[in-house]
Amino acid sequence: MDSPDPFRASAPLRLDFAGGWTDVAPFAVEERGVVVNAAIELRAQAEVRPGGDHYMLHAEDLGEMLELRDRDALESIGQLDLLKAALRLSGLGPCVLRTGSEVPPGSGLGSSGALGVALVSVLDAARGIRRSPVEVAEEAFRLEAVEADLPGGKQDQYAAALGGFHRLVFERGAVSVEPSRLDPSFAAALAERTIVCYTGTSRVSSRMISRVMAAYTEGDPGVVGALCGMVDVAERMAEALRESDLARVGLLLGENWRHQQRLDSEMRTDAMARLEQAMHSAGALGGKAAGAGAGGSMFFVVGGDPATSAAAAREAGARVLPFDWASDGVRLESVG
Repeated sequence: MDSPDPFRASAPLRLDFAGGWTDVAPFAVEERGVVVNAAIELRAQAEVRPGGDHYMLHAEDLGEMLELRDRDALESIGQLDLLKAALRLSGLGPCVLRTGSEVPPGSGLGSSGALGVALVSVLDAARGIRRSPVEVAEEAFRLEAVEADLPGGKQDQYAAALGGFHRLVFERGAVSVEPSRLDPSFAAALAERTIVCYTGTSRVSSRMISRVMAAYTEGDPGVVGALCGMVDVAERMAEALRESDLARVGLLLGENWRHQQRLDSEMRTDAMARLEQAMHSAGALGGKAAGAGAGGSMFFVVGGDPATSAAAAREAGARVLPFDWASDGVRLESVG
């Protein structure tokens, strides 16, 4: 008998222009978090082929493979935990599950959230289930934060499910979604003048997230003030994007990054500091870590020749990632 056809899905990663960290509980529940982000055409992929008598998991970007003989083995922890959690949550029977990403692991570009969205979508398709993009985002957050026990916020899942630019408000556990309509010519110029740089060092954001939110819970004035400051920057960033103000976008990236560094002493690595210096010398208007920080990627908005700035990033040891804005979110690539 022929094997069933696979189901495939992909979901975009994101750039968080301002307010990242304020989408994480308990701050996002007790206070009012605001994030401005944009989906980008770098994607995480998931493919499932139902059938067989066991589970075969392949994380191609990690170079890891795991064979599990029965459903009880999905409860084990320590290897490919997000994939096992997705299968547990879905209830799908034996299958081959493959995942991948167009960026290195620990890039800070929301790859685990995007992968969660792709996993939810592809496993839904295999079971004939349909959800709205917001429902997919919420289920993907549940998958990562609850089922896989990996702390974090919701902005990555919403960017991956919805695509486009958004202002997201997090308050009392609810999420308000406001699409940001950029002038097309400004959006094109912003993409051309945004340089996304992988520093060469991946990071595990969950440990830092736990430290920062513990400090918030204890009332650390520096952490509380930094988080509130980033909410304010996010509101002004949304306005700068609407007004097509490139210089102000760059300045606000830098302001958000200064607040972010107050959250944890390990936020900026030596490699990130060297990259910042090189990019500012090459004419960057401003930049910040993508995601939690402490490695991964940084991105900069530049005022001069983008090619010169990209060359400066490479000379500083970074890998420049090509990208464009992703107007659509998760895509089901094929069914049956």
